[in-house]
Amino acid sequence: VDLHSITKALADKGLKVTHQRIVVLEALMETDKHPGAEEIYEKISKKYPSISLATVYKTLETFVENDLIERVSSPHGKMRYDARTDSHSHIYITNTNEILDYEDDELSRLLIDYLKKKNFENLNITNIKLHIKGQKIDLKKGITIT
Repeated sequence: VDLHSITKALADKGLKVTHQRIVVLEALMETDKHPGAEEIYEKISKKYPSISLATVYKTLETFVENDLIERVSSPHGKMRYDARTDSHSHIYITNTNEILDYEDDELSRLLIDYLKKKNFENLNITNIKLHIKGQKIDLKKGITIT
């Protein structure tokens, strides 16, 4: 992630390019972990102590409202964020609280074809996102990891 791509992403959405927005977006774009606002704040607060947790929350919500990032709800109801806005689904690992990205074009096509056959009136399906829940298991022991 470079500064130019971050400032361009902000400008392309018509957002004012500020230091806080650059720092928050950079922190989110550098991870594939789907962090919450608190995790982003922890990541940036040592280097940028003038940025408050409230600023991180407000900045993330501004990004969501402008389709720059997506809000991802976790199984425990905590809001987390994803810099990927392309079509992809999520697998929630309930016993480790992880959210993994999942892509399957064949499954998406099958679901779109299936839903088209249902003849929903006045509906154009533009995207499908699945939320799959699971648990990690220890294959050697055959037990769920807690």
